[in-house]
Amino acid sequence: MRKKIFNLLFILAVPAMGMMFGSCKKFLDRKPLQASLEDLNQGGVEGLTFGLYGAFLDRNGAYHGFSSIPWFGLNSFRGDDAMKGSSASDGADWGLIYDNFQYQKSHWSSSIYWDHHYNLINKTNTVIQTADSLQLTDPASLINVAEAKFFRALSYFDLVRVFGEVPKIDFRVYVPNDMKKAKATVAQIWALIDADLSAGITNLPEDWINAAGNNKYPGRLTKYSAMAFAAKAKLYRQDWAGALALCQQIISSTKYELLTNYKSNFLVEGENGKESLFEIQANVGPNGVPDNGYEYGVEQGVRGSGTWDLGWGWNTPEPGQEASYESGDARRSATILYSGQDDGYGKTVPAYPAVLPRAYWNKKVYPEPSMQTLTGRRQNSWLNHVLLRYADVVLMAAEAANELGGATNQTNATTWVNLIRSRAGLGSISFTSQAQMRVAIKQERRSEFAMEGERFFDLVRWGDAESILGTSGYTPCHKYYPLPQSAIDFAGGILVQNPCW
Repeated sequence: MRKKIFNLLFILAVPAMGMMFGSCKKFLDRKPLQASLEDLNQGGVEGLTFGLYGAFLDRNGAYHGFSSIPWFGLNSFRGDDAMKGSSASDGADWGLIYDNFQYQKSHWSSSIYWDHHYNLINKTNTVIQTADSLQLTDPASLINVAEAKFFRALSYFDLVRVFGEVPKIDFRVYVPNDMKKAKATVAQIWALIDADLSAGITNLPEDWINAAGNNKYPGRLTKYSAMAFAAKAKLYRQDWAGALALCQQIISSTKYELLTNYKSNFLVEGENGKESLFEIQANVGPNGVPDNGYEYGVEQGVRGSGTWDLGWGWNTPEPGQEASYESGDARRSATILYSGQDDGYGKTVPAYPAVLPRAYWNKKVYPEPSMQTLTGRRQNSWLNHVLLRYADVVLMAAEAANELGGATNQTNATTWVNLIRSRAGLGSISFTSQAQMRVAIKQERRSEFAMEGERFFDLVRWGDAESILGTSGYTPCHKYYPLPQSAIDFAGGILVQNPCW
């Protein structure tokens, strides 16, 4: 019976894999259609699990809560590195809500963010429950379940940072009313995240390298992906010892390293490379075939016309971010594209304000001319969205070590910070005090992860948000966004709104 179920799942999975991933270059190699059960060597829920990776692309939806403008609003605009962008009149309400902290509990952006995160959570719960009901305990199935738990943890990581207390749905939903749950505490959500990532650390492989030395599944999760997110989860709760131990395991594994050129992290050449621990996969082939692209890059592209119609122009750098880099920092030119200046490929970007509505654009999503030629497209729909890279592990290790203190930790923190600075073309710094190193680490995080959705949450967890963002309207009430009114209404009194709202 199990073999029949397995074959059915495989038959259902193959077309889905073909539609979602198309090319093995950037994601999962497709198994031979004539393979036997023994040849496949896959878990009984692998088809369902592969679907979790494809869910991020949201090919059938207009917007997406993980990498589209609702994500930009809640994860990026609120920091002092990024702003709404586009033209002043385009989505003007977004600027008020997110740049100026005039939160609206009925705005559709937070509803999309909420719904898409819980949709993915429900998909992960289905994988986990299916494996449990079939009593699948083979190694391949344990890997599948660990992948599902990683995605559930990732979803809740976003939700708990954005909303605070949220419903804990850790079971399969069969009817909509199953979703009518009261809020769990923040501590309960973090505990679920910890448990899910622990399963990933235990059951995910170290890599997907085959006997020939090739990566069978570029972009597929490993134990180090789970370990890095587990470290970040601990960092957010100031569990310095726990975060440092996990980061040191990743560092000592020697499986990851900083790419020589910082800019490469945001080009096709750097995708799924030595610095990548997890990124959402996208791919557009020659002449647009296959097309497994999405709008993460398109929505942030230069908002112009003709050959400069590169996208919607959302999520642009703040002037303060442009001014924040040290002299000679290579990350400035890799992050900020200047209107009226050379684009780095020999073309001059049209001027601001005569032609373009913004002085600065996000260079990290700028379309490479070679890829425009290859795909036949101006707009960058082929770009992967990197959610976690090794630089983050290095700086998390430095921060945790500095907070723990002691001679060895001070030395290590200095070494790790200087690794990041060296790659950026900056000189080394020396340790003089914990406070001095804390300031240095904060500056490196700002420069390293600008426009990547980290800054607002860093400011909040450091306790710096009010002093830095207060002039834009931030108060302690803005730490958590109000729960979407649509979710409150759906729950019929079971779900209580956040304080202040």
